[in-house]
Amino acid sequence: MKAVIHPISVSLEPPDAIAALKLRAAIDEMCAKDATLGVATRPVNEIVLMAVSELRLEIAVDILERGKGLDFTTGAPQVAYRESITRKVAWDYVHKKQTGGKGEYAKIKIRFEPGEPGSGLRFANEAGDSVPAAFVPAIEKGLAGACEVGPVAGFPMDLACALIDGGYHDVDSNERTFEIAGRACLREALPKAGPRILEPMMLVIVLTPPVHIGDVIGDLNSRRGQVQEMDDRYGTLIVTALVPLSNLFGYVSTLKSMTRGRAESMMAFERYEQVPPYRGPDDDNFPPAIGMRA
Repeated sequence: MKAVIHPISVSLEPPDAIAALKLRAAIDEMCAKDATLGVATRPVNEIVLMAVSELRLEIAVDILERGKGLDFTTGAPQVAYRESITRKVAWDYVHKKQTGGKGEYAKIKIRFEPGEPGSGLRFANEAGDSVPAAFVPAIEKGLAGACEVGPVAGFPMDLACALIDGGYHDVDSNERTFEIAGRACLREALPKAGPRILEPMMLVIVLTPPVHIGDVIGDLNSRRGQVQEMDDRYGTLIVTALVPLSNLFGYVSTLKSMTRGRAESMMAFERYEQVPPYRGPDDDNFPPAIGMRA
């Protein structure tokens, strides 16, 4: 079964540890019943609630706050950007250090490929006996640590990695040296692999009277939307478009206002796509936080 991707999240901050325990228990119960929700914990009692859409996130927060009477502060919704690479690269790396006593040595060759969006790190050992089995988990650990912060804007990376060759020293090699090698190998290879930011794209379906179709299409275009299809069903126009999630905050209210409440919309996560190149400070259609960091 394919894992559910939660492209939007919000930070919930309870006032104390007891409130945090109650909030986490309530969210865990909700997530167990509803796969459209997910949860993660950050330091100092901060809890991150994740969902498949802005509407689902708002409903869940409202249930926790008003329905269950829980106490917490709600942050601004955040889009779950990812990073990956665009080219397959095989990279050799040797970690070697000699200080007079016992030295440090680890040699590895890893093949890096783009991973499925949301998959995180996928690791395989294809090196046979060139690296002792006891050191292989340390390589994976080093890679996993490096994947947590991507090189473009610091978002988590989705990569498929395979250890394809390596070497070791009977005295100078240990788990630590191979963990260092795994982390450094990835960092060196990334500039050659074409790292890119990925953004969640939502499938948006709008039902509107024909009189408002111009406004609806124009608004979708202004949000970097890509109209996929338009159909006429008994006098109601059905518009299907792909739109970046980052440009859909408040869309339902805008649509209602623009069409005097006569249009309706539905949306669902469709896929991740590469964020288009940043064209400068006047590029209103580009997420500014990413543009500045990229």
